[in-house]
Order: sequence, then structure tokens, then C-alpha cells
Amino acid sequence: MIVTPHSGTMIDAGHDVSDGPKAGPLNGTTEGGKNMTRPAVVADDWVRCFRPEPSAKVQLVCFPHAGGSASFFHPVARALPGTVETLALQYPGRQDRRAEPCVDDIAALADLVVEALAPRLDRPFAFFGHSMGATLAFEVTRRLEQRRLGGPLTLFASGRRAPSRKRPERVHLLDDDGLVGEIRRLSGTEAELLADEELLRMILPAVRSDYRAIETYTYRPGPPLNCPVLVLTGDDDPLTTIEEARAWSEHTAGEFDLKVFPGGHFYLAAQQAAVLRTITDRLGPHL
Repeated sequence: MIVTPHSGTMIDAGHDVSDGPKAGPLNGTTEGGKNMTRPAVVADDWVRCFRPEPSAKVQLVCFPHAGGSASFFHPVARALPGTVETLALQYPGRQDRRAEPCVDDIAALADLVVEALAPRLDRPFAFFGHSMGATLAFEVTRRLEQRRLGGPLTLFASGRRAPSRKRPERVHLLDDDGLVGEIRRLSGTEAELLADEELLRMILPAVRSDYRAIETYTYRPGPPLNCPVLVLTGDDDPLTTIEEARAWSEHTAGEFDLKVFPGGHFYLAAQQAAVLRTITDRLGPHL
């Protein structure tokens, strides 16, 4: 959300801290019904709260982009009012979860996120997802609604075309140089980080896995979401046209709104104040 030299890069090799009680082991099936036994889902591994707000009225759950990490949203926790508690997801295969295998399938990732989030959602909540995170937030919302576990006050979908709008993309099949070139093209990471060979070797597996997850994702038709959807996009985003962003309206039976900002895929770097204002304005009646 807010881009800083250490927390706002597209790829982030730092370390995070977590909080809160541990969740027990959970097993289940994928959305497609295939039986599978999963490792224990521990809430602390998946959900980070950088500034606990026990009296907050609303929780904002943030879903990082491909190659991103929970720390991307650390400044959001500082910038939002105390009536909002910010939770950020930490996907496997990065930062302090580097030793864990990445999850390169959106449906499987959504199943795991639901189980990790469920014990933490103890008050009204909203979702904010950027790029791949927007699609993942959509799939998590579908699962919550299907299980009658409630849904977000608003799904904020940033920098991503509607789930039903697919493009032929093969970035995850490129060699390392090609993958780094795509990262540079999207302007989400400082050049000096991309020049660090040791760092690149550390983070490229997670970046490639995330790209594989989002590029092989296929929307499965189903009922529209019940919650409102507010889409945020840059007017010069090479990955999402305004028409593709507007197509999110087909995926909700609730209120739909589209906010267009100057900028590209990481428009929120320069538009951080406006983005935060958009979030707080929408959540205002609940705070």
C-alpha cells in the first residue's frame, strides 16, 4: 500500500513479527472437491498484526501482490486510525517462511487462507488485495460466503482485472532474467535490490510461484458475491484496462464502485494518501 525503501518493494526479503494465539491443525478439501491432507495451518504463520487494536471497530485484511509480503502493508497499520486494525497475510516461501514450500495454486492458497483467517475475524472486517492479492481476496470471500461465515464489509480490489477476464500470460515460464525484466517493467522494486544477486536467488522462487498461481488461475462460474466491491486501478496499468477493472461489477450482487488513479500497476506508491482516504471513507460508517 504505502511504498517505502524497506517495506514497499514488490519483493521483500526482510523479516516480520507475528502475534496472537496459535490455531490448531485443520484438514480439508480444495474447492474442486479433491481430497487432500494439509499441514497444520497456524494463524501466526499466516496473519500479521503490526499494531494490535483490541478496541478497533473494523479489521482490514490485506492480501499482498505476487512476490509481495505482509511487510508491504506495515505502514498502513501506522497510517490508518485506531478504529481500524490492519491484518496482513504472509504467504509461504518468503521472509521468515522461506523454508516452507510455496503454494502455486490460487484455489489451494484460498483454502489455506480461510482456515488461517477464520479464528482471527472477531469483528466486522474488510479485505484489500492488490494484483494477485485481489483475486485471492475474491476467492477467500467466495469460500467464506459459501460456508456462511460472513463476508467483508467491502472487498477492495486493487490493480487487477476481474476474475472472469483472462489474458494469456506466461511470465512464470520465463528464465530468471526474463522474470526480473517483468518486475522492472512494473516498477514495483528498487533497482538496487534487483542488482543484488544473492537477494534475487533468495526471492525469485517465491516470485515465480506466485506468477504461476495467478497466471494459471481460471475463474469457476458461480453466484456473485454478496458484499460490495470497490475497485482501485491505475489509468496506465499494463496489466489491467479500465474495462477489465469495471468488469468486477459482474461479480457482486452488492454495491460496485470504480476509482481510477493516475499511474501504472503500482499506482498506489504515488497515490498512497488518496488510496487510504478511499478506504477510510468507505469504512467510515462502521468506525
